[in-house]
Order: sequence, then structure tokens, then C-alpha cells
Amino acid sequence: MEQAKPLFAWRKHWAHRFGTAPFLPMSRAEMDALGWDACDVILVTGDAYVDHPSFGMAIVGRLLEAQGFRVGIIAQPDWSGPEPFRALGRPTLFFGVTGGNMDSMVNRYTSDRRLRHDDAYTPNGEGGKRPDRAVLVYSQRVREAFKDVPIVLGGIESSLRRIAHYDYWSDKVRRSILIDAKADILLYGNAERALVEIAHRLAKGETASAFDDVRGVALVKPAVPDDWTVVPADDLDSSDDGARKSGDKSAVRLPSFEQVAVDREAYARASRVLHRESNPGNARPLVQRHGDRELWVTAPPIPLSTPEMDAVYDLPFARAPHPAYEGAKIPAWEMIRFSVTIMRGCFGGCSFCSITEHEGRVIQSRSEGSILKEIEEVRDRTAGFTGVISDIGGPTANMYRMACKDEKIHDLCRKLSCVYPDVCENLDTSHEALIGLYRKARAIPGVKRVMVASGVRYDLAVKSPAYIKELVGHHVGGYLKIAPEHTEEGPLSKMMKPGIGAYDRFKQLFDAAAKAAGKEYFLIPYFIAAHPGTTDEDMMNLALWLKKNKYRADQVQTYLPSPMALSTAMYHSGVNPLKGVRHGGSEAVETVKGLKQRRLHKAFLRWHDAENWPLLREALKEMGRADLIGPGKHHLIPNWQPAGTGLAGGEGRRMGAKKGPQVFLTKGADKAVLGRSGGDGPEAPRPGAGRPSRPDPKRGPGPKRRG
Repeated sequence: MEQAKPLFAWRKHWAHRFGTAPFLPMSRAEMDALGWDACDVILVTGDAYVDHPSFGMAIVGRLLEAQGFRVGIIAQPDWSGPEPFRALGRPTLFFGVTGGNMDSMVNRYTSDRRLRHDDAYTPNGEGGKRPDRAVLVYSQRVREAFKDVPIVLGGIESSLRRIAHYDYWSDKVRRSILIDAKADILLYGNAERALVEIAHRLAKGETASAFDDVRGVALVKPAVPDDWTVVPADDLDSSDDGARKSGDKSAVRLPSFEQVAVDREAYARASRVLHRESNPGNARPLVQRHGDRELWVTAPPIPLSTPEMDAVYDLPFARAPHPAYEGAKIPAWEMIRFSVTIMRGCFGGCSFCSITEHEGRVIQSRSEGSILKEIEEVRDRTAGFTGVISDIGGPTANMYRMACKDEKIHDLCRKLSCVYPDVCENLDTSHEALIGLYRKARAIPGVKRVMVASGVRYDLAVKSPAYIKELVGHHVGGYLKIAPEHTEEGPLSKMMKPGIGAYDRFKQLFDAAAKAAGKEYFLIPYFIAAHPGTTDEDMMNLALWLKKNKYRADQVQTYLPSPMALSTAMYHSGVNPLKGVRHGGSEAVETVKGLKQRRLHKAFLRWHDAENWPLLREALKEMGRADLIGPGKHHLIPNWQPAGTGLAGGEGRRMGAKKGPQVFLTKGADKAVLGRSGGDGPEAPRPGAGRPSRPDPKRGPGPKRRG
């Protein structure tokens, strides 16, 4: 992998003489107090401003401040007109625009396209404080306010929409968000390197059109440069020889927007190529025609080194919401205020997940010393701390410091996952560094407990029984969440998830460790309904597994096709991009699109809910499985209906059934609430991850997807 200029090696901009702001200013009065006549960069975000390293706009702002730039923030502006976007005046360099910690459409709508009425990134959780397609709306208002100021897009919404992409909410393929926003440049992924370089080069008078040599950006060009060779993406699988050679100036041409908008197999091929060109060690630039212009997407950024990660997290964050919110509760902040992020990225490659697409597959870890220092800061500076670190993790709890054993092998690799179909023999799966970190963290004076709330990748954990023992003995608070996602091979193979046998092995080790520790702990397995490749029979078998294992899912997730995910390509195209995509030779994938079938799949996950029994009875009869309906323990659902339930399904209480509501409880694992905040939506925000992500013009947003 090529070497990158160290993140903090740039000569500081002249404005560094103003020093560090207690909070990045959100008003002209704050700018005046700092002695500023203007901002160099103004960040526009769909989130409330929380000056903490789990919030992207804070990392972006503080990083630019450390480079000597004056940075202001316009958070959750009224988008009905341009005036709120003039609040801080004209920036000398650029506006950075982000939808916030989540894609604004995921933030505002459920998987059934119903409007949400709350927002975890808004004071008091109030909904409606950001528009649909926030990046487009904010960019339009910035242009109206200051026509000639450059606009730089970033964050999860831009990152996942950097090429032509299927949009679930409009049910069509949309152009790159860069083109629709009429912005100058887009930064994707964890974009600290690109952000810093672009800021310094703009300060020197360069224009965005010159930045096609910067990794991790997308921009629009009239044509491919003459000195570049373009390789068609018709089918690279058979001819690809691995690593991009030094000095190689070849780019891969994706099918054009006009092609992918009408040809679903072309869309699936573009998705496959984009994901295979994601290793910073061998990825090539991508070119995609949009009308008479070329969208140019440079190779992914070089991951940050551990010293660079430490320096980013050591920036002078106030570690609190901006005082303008006057003590209002911001749910996302309340959730992560006592948490610490220890790493970024995920090599799991789950096809439905946006972590890999945004943060990449290379694990970027902080040093032990940096993490322990932040825990001490939480103890000393965060109001309300009671001695409990609520989470020490990241996108996945147990990938800390894991990497390929051989850098040369890594730089040649184009696999979409390091752990599917099995854990790669070249992957170092040692948990020793993490175990050592846990022990030192909980030994810090004033720290009573250090919890692990991030999802554990159980197929890795079984490689280290010592880790499971350490985890259960000291870092679990009654429940531990993991994500098998399904029990059946059909959907699991499309998700790139291990078979349920890996879960069974982990449960054995987990239960044994809990027993040895004298604890009564439970696993919370997460499952997805209606994922591509899932049949009604698959969901029925999952429901039978849940009943057999005495699990009752309270809040469940119906699959939501997020922009640019591989599973979204399956959903839209009906073919499998995990394998070669050729016209007439692609593998078909069964997709669940109708609202009734999506609700049925969700109902199977909640087989114990009487409201779902009429729908399930009807489906089981149509499937020829009426033998699962009856009063016995071996039946999935009863043949009677409690009074006042299920009427919307067209079926009342069976004649002769017991009067009154019927309640059935079992002991043991069914006490576990298989929950995610928001039910059929994304998880609530975590430190540094993304269920998806993070907030900012450089990285991306908050709630993370599970690995």
C-alpha cells in the first residue's frame, strides 16, 4: 500500500494564531468573541452540534481547527430559505455539507416508508428538524446564499450515494448525489486525509477540478484525462490479476447512469465492481458517465495509522453539546456520553451493512494509551459519570488490532469479506491486545465497570475462548447482543453471514463462561426479516427455531435497502452481485418487495404476538403447513384467538376459546428483548459506528449496522 503524507505534517494555515475555540462558533456573536472577521470553513449539518469525537461534525471541525483554519457550524438550519445559511457570513474557503449522522431518508422513514416522529440527533428527540434528502436541500440553499463559494459534500449520505444508486424511497435509480447537489467535490469514507489536503490546497488558490489526484473523492470531469487507460467493467473477474501496480494509470468504467437506470443487471454489475475496487492496496479509480459528463471517483483513502488515530481523538473536544441547546437532552449524546471508540472499520463484509462501504474493511485502531486517556477524560470531564463506561468498542466489539498477517497478501486481495464463508487463514484473529485493554481499562481508579455494548462478531470470538471468558466475567451486564441475522442458508449466503452452527458454538462458550462466573446472562440475537434471498419457508423455519430456543423478539428489523449496499443491488436487480454478473448468466435472487409479504416475514419473527396470528394462520395454510397451527407445544401458533386481538387481520376469537386476553410466558432465554431502538429502523447511535455511522463532511454518521 502506498505511503500517505502524515495527517498532521501540513504547515498550518495562518489563522492558527487565533488558537482553540471553547466550542466551534454557531453565531456571529461567538465569532466576534473569538476575534474572527470570517470563517474559513462553515460546516452545515442535519444534526445538533455535539463537540465530542463520536460526532463527525466535531471531528471535522476540530481537525480543520488543528490545521489552522477557522471553522463555524450551522446545525439543523431552517431550510425554507437561504437566510439561515448566511448566519456566519461568507467562508473564505468552502462550505462543508452533510446530512448528519445518518442518511436523512433512513433517519426520517421506517423500512415500511412510514414517517418517523423522533430524531435521536435533535434536542429533546424532536422530529422534523431536517429535510428529506438533506444534502441536496442544504446545497441548494448554500448556492442561493453564496453562489460562488465551493461546496464540499461529505458524511454518510454523500458517501453511500457517490455513484448512481438505487433509492428505496423513490423506487428508482438516482444520479450521483454530487451531480444532483451541484456541488464541487464529494469526500467519501473516513475522509480526514482528503479533507485536510483539499483545505490546504484551496487556501493556496487551487480549484476543485484539480483534485483528481486526491484519494477518497468524487468529482465531475468533462472527459477522462488522455494519459489514463479505461478498463470496461463488463466482467473483470476472469482477467483481474490483483494489485494495482505502482504508476499504473488505469481506471474502471462502470456502466453509465443511463444504463443502470434501465438495465438491472448493469446495476448489479456496477455494484459488484465498486465493492471489489474497495481495497486501498489495489483499488483503481472508477468512472461513470452521467449524460455528457464523467463522474470520477478516486481510489479509497489510505487508512489512518495508530498515531494519527490517537492524534484525531486527542483533539481539544469540549465533550458536550453546544451551550446554545441550554441543557436540552439530545438522545444520541445521552447514549454515547460515557462510551469510548477504540477502532474503525469492519472486514465482515455483510452485504446489507453500510459500515464496510463507508469506513472500509481495514481496521484502524487507537493505541492502548490513547483509549485509557479518554476513559480518564470521561471520568473527569463528563457530567453525571457514575463510574460505568457504557461501551468500549466500535462498529464491531472484537476486531481491535486485527489485520491480515501479510501486507503483500492484503494488497493483492479483492475478497469482499475476511470471515465469509469462513475466517480467512491469513487473518490474525488474536484477542490478546483487546483482553489486555479491557483489564487496564477496568483498573483505572474511579472506574467501577467497563461494559461492551457493541455487537460481538461471534465467529471471531469462538477463536478465543479466553476472550469470551473475559467478556462474560467482567463486561456483560445481563445481556449481550450478537447478530446471526437468520438460521437458514438461503438468506445467510446472500448476507455473507456464517451458518447458525457458529452461533451455537458461541452460545455454548458463553453459557459455560457465565456458569463459571456464577452469572445468569442471556444472549440477544438479532434477526432480519425480508432480506433478499429469504423465502416464506425460511422465515417459518426461523420462527420455529425461535420458539424452540424460547426467544421472543420484541422489536425486530425489517430489511431496509440502504444506498449502495450489495443486498440493495440484489433487492433492486433480482440477481446476485456476490457472483459474476453477465447478461443471461447471472444468479437470480428471490426478493421480498410486496408490503403484505414483508409484513408476513416480520410477523414470523414475532410469532408469539397474537396480533400476528391471523396473518400467520392464513400463510401457513397456503404453505401447506397447517400442522403448525394448534393448541400443543409443538405447534407454532394456536388455533384460537384472544379477545380483541388480530381483528385487523380479518379473524376474531375462535368460538369456544377461553375468554379474556391470554398471556403466555416461558422461563429462561425468552426474557431477552431482541431490541433495537426504533423497531424496524436502524439502531440508535453508538460511539463511532454506523448502523450503520457518524456525522460530518468527512466520515459519516452514527448508528451502525451490525457485523
